[in-house]
Amino acid sequence: MGNRLLTEELVKAFKSHQLYSQEGKKKDATCICVFHIGNIKWYVLEGQQEGEDFTIYSIVVGMGDTEFGYASLNEMEQIQIRTGLPICPIAKIEQDKTFRPTKLKDIKDAEVRSFLCKIYD
Repeated sequence: MGNRLLTEELVKAFKSHQLYSQEGKKKDATCICVFHIGNIKWYVLEGQQEGEDFTIYSIVVGMGDTEFGYASLNEMEQIQIRTGLPICPIAKIEQDKTFRPTKLKDIKDAEVRSFLCKIYD
């Protein structure tokens, strides 16, 4: 594996959710996991190994416009922000361990819901 963001549980989940596997499912596509740092979240739908890297496809919230996009887990693992807090001066992207796979239409995040309505309704 070699990437702290890619847990054994995610490797198993992505076997049935490789890139393009949910194409056309719209709001019935399943979000596998959520990564976050600060106010930025990646609602991950698909992913697969590509050479020495792992590419994910997700809805990205909190970086200006909400949008679908591809990302490299190797690159995401390197991202750090300074928090200014003495207890935790540097924050890294983490997985929301409380999130369970769910259909996009059932995600409660207002930004995601608004984005999906603009695209699919």
